Amino acid sequence: MKVLLSGNEAVARGAYESGVQVAAAYPGTPSTEILETLAQYDAVYSEWAPNEKVALDVAIGAAYAGSRSMAVMKHVGLNVAADAFFYASMTGLEAGLVLVSADDPFMHSSQNEQDNRRYAKFARVPCLEPSDGQEAKELVGVALDISEQFDSPVMLRLTTRISHSDTLVELGERQVEERTEPLEYRIDRVKYVMVPGNARRRHPVIEERVEKLKEFAETFPYNKVEMGDTSLGIVTDGVAYQYAREVFPEASFLKLGMTYPLPPDMIRDFASKVDRLIVIEELDPFIEEEIRLMGIAVEGKSIFPMIGEFDPRVVRESAIGAGLLPPSAAVKFKQPELETPLPLRPPILCPGCPHRGVFLMTKKLKMVVSGDIGCYTLAFLPPLSALHTCGCMGASIGQAHGVSKAGIAQKHAAVIGDSTFFHTGMPALLNVAYNKSDTVTIILDNRTTAMTGHQQNPGTGTTLKGEPTKAVEFEDVARAFGIERVHTVDPYDLKEVEEALRDCLEAKGPAVIVSRRECALLPQARKLWMTLRVNEDRCNGCGLCFEVACPAILKSEQLDAKTGRAKAWIDPLLCTGCEICAQVCARKAILFRDEMVKEGESA
Repeated sequence: MKVLLSGNEAVARGAYESGVQVAAAYPGTPSTEILETLAQYDAVYSEWAPNEKVALDVAIGAAYAGSRSMAVMKHVGLNVAADAFFYASMTGLEAGLVLVSADDPFMHSSQNEQDNRRYAKFARVPCLEPSDGQEAKELVGVALDISEQFDSPVMLRLTTRISHSDTLVELGERQVEERTEPLEYRIDRVKYVMVPGNARRRHPVIEERVEKLKEFAETFPYNKVEMGDTSLGIVTDGVAYQYAREVFPEASFLKLGMTYPLPPDMIRDFASKVDRLIVIEELDPFIEEEIRLMGIAVEGKSIFPMIGEFDPRVVRESAIGAGLLPPSAAVKFKQPELETPLPLRPPILCPGCPHRGVFLMTKKLKMVVSGDIGCYTLAFLPPLSALHTCGCMGASIGQAHGVSKAGIAQKHAAVIGDSTFFHTGMPALLNVAYNKSDTVTIILDNRTTAMTGHQQNPGTGTTLKGEPTKAVEFEDVARAFGIERVHTVDPYDLKEVEEALRDCLEAKGPAVIVSRRECALLPQARKLWMTLRVNEDRCNGCGLCFEVACPAILKSEQLDAKTGRAKAWIDPLLCTGCEICAQVCARKAILFRDEMVKEGESA
């Protein structure tokens, strides 16, 4: 039976069919849906881990214990999991282990667009790349087979277009006999204890494995030669193959499903049969450089861009520019003419976002704010303009500590989300406590991992499988670290937030503020939504409410008679009734909930 699946759903199905028994991940776009889908299969134990290294360690432990396993992460997650990735390559495993790395060309939701094929070569780990959903499903099982055959973890590298594009996928049955008795752990201290003496014995084994994998790559069925017009030979991989096929339908192709290690003899033979050899690959010139190291003349990034995501237009225009196609091959797209041009819509915090109140107060107090990865990163945009750094997961607390020790005149703080705090914030907060830093850490607890679509984390009290579990309290963690000044505030209460901030800033030593209010988009929060209203008689168009940066507050067509300024209007389809705008309105022109109830207005 064939069904329409995204690449992520196909990977999950492939894990199920191939007998994966343990899977772990940390949510991160474009990889998130893999574990969410896999969790629906009761035969597979699936979990959200606090971060990607923990997820990979879990998968490695399961593979050491003889169970097929999978770890899933976005490309930058492998930076966090790199230690585990490298030691797993050195030790090998008892059962298959596949690491899914979802790279993000064009940085749709990431801070960089690193090419994780580099990691595969760095760690001497084979790398497989699907070009559509069907291959995404199949290559999970293939990766597990290779893992077991060559005693190595295997990277399955996706990109955003593969992860999020739908393909017809042929479904199969789960190919594993479910156990009735637990396995006995096999002890092999020489293989699995990576003290220097054992590691020195393992390193030659790893290099020998790479040579065997090169031989294997020569007959790997997903490395395919498709001969056509021999005036142009194209080596390509992943989704770039689809674009190249569309733009160069007559050319000869070497499509690589294994991009590390490459098959040198197959490449040399293909190159000998074509007049001109080019590589079409997104991001780094990874394949191009490997071919050039073989002494083969090849072109690639001199024609096609190294930055951003490909599509047929990018490939076609680059080819025309290099003379590979005539100018007549250009496809002209006619943009539809609109009577009214669509306005630009920058990303912004949602209506009712609980983070908004915190940033209004840090801005009021003129604080320097070290930021982190999460919804709250959007506070850097005007009119809030209240976030001043953002680097990677968990960086904010360490940065703020460094700011403190460097000695600056401005008041400063770190902001970090609940899931991100568990991810990499806890060691940084411990460092703040240990080194007696005058640092205010604000934990923005919106009761979910919001930016990636409302996943569970150790603070939510629920596992990926929906099972109840212990919810970790941030206040307890901070006090356990020895931090005595700990506040808990409701970010909808601006006065409470300001008082907590002032208390922390006036005192010496580390302090923590837990800003706790569930994400306004969670089902339980949506039940409490209530649209607020502007009293037009009181409003004089001062604009204070516009500085709140809420998409629900707009300029109306009605102008104030004295000032000529546009009065405020609240969109009833967007307003959640958080009342932050009502608190900043000096003229009390925005009615609070209780005022509206008194006037007989309902939610």
